[in-house]
Amino acid sequence: MSSVTIRDVARHAGVGVGTVSRVLNDSPSVSHNTRRRVLATIKELNFQPSLSARRLSLGKTFNVAVIVPFFTRPVFTERLRGVEHALAQSDFDLVLFNVETVGRRDACFRSVARRERIDGLLVMSLSPWDHEAERWLEAQVPTVLIDARQPALNRIVIDDVEGGRKATEHLLELGHRRVGFISDYLEDPFGFASSRDRFEGYYMALEAADVPFRPEYHRQGIHGREQAKKLALELLTMPERPTAIFAASDTQAIGVLAAARELGFRVPQDLSVIGYDDIELAEYLRLTTIHQPSYEMGVEGVRLLLEAIDDPSNDPQELLFSTNLVVRATTAAV
Repeated sequence: MSSVTIRDVARHAGVGVGTVSRVLNDSPSVSHNTRRRVLATIKELNFQPSLSARRLSLGKTFNVAVIVPFFTRPVFTERLRGVEHALAQSDFDLVLFNVETVGRRDACFRSVARRERIDGLLVMSLSPWDHEAERWLEAQVPTVLIDARQPALNRIVIDDVEGGRKATEHLLELGHRRVGFISDYLEDPFGFASSRDRFEGYYMALEAADVPFRPEYHRQGIHGREQAKKLALELLTMPERPTAIFAASDTQAIGVLAAARELGFRVPQDLSVIGYDDIELAEYLRLTTIHQPSYEMGVEGVRLLLEAIDDPSNDPQELLFSTNLVVRATTAAV
């Protein structure tokens, strides 16, 4: 660590300590010539400014908190990659809070959003209640939601109803009329909306095609590959089984593929399978799926947050991202 102090820089540059501080903080009140002289002295003396001192002088922590549930799930990992990439090009550090229980969610929502701890907050897929959003606003912590909704806060959302409709329409266009749907529980204690919205799109597509919704073709359970395999085995051993299954995530679609393999069904000749998210493994497995721009949502979330940190007075914005159908090798005509 350098032993050169800010006072040494000021003395060599022939300016006051306050002037050096303003140059370090990029203040516009310093003249061009003085700024150039101070920067040249900093380089000559190899001065390394104290990060803690800079934070104190600016009244900032330079920390951005990210609250994310089950961050090892592929879709959240991809969003975090986008967040990390965008923050790496700024002065801010990332502080990650993983949530895997409702109690942990409530504790993070109560304690994280404090100005003495962070300068901004990103929240993924966990929609705050009105009183929680109000508390964050009172704390004056700029906040952006990603894949979550709260009208009082900045938010980036994905049109999962549209995505569910696209997936189901693809199967209907291939001639399938017995279309199963495997999802997380539509009602869960975290308030996740993605499976519920994708189910709504599934239902809307069936209705628009005059295909009756069959409740027995919908299976829901805990998110995971093994659970999805179990649910798919239930569907595929019915007397009149589905000829196609729409899984609400690629992870669950992989479970469906495992069930089909165990029963000796050929995909897509005997069973069509479509997933959702377009995780990296989906391309390797040649899985037909619905692509959502997870990485881009993370990048855009940081951009919106940094704007809010610079100017907290702006009205909250909502940015809506669309989905795309990616046809690969797991769907075919009946």
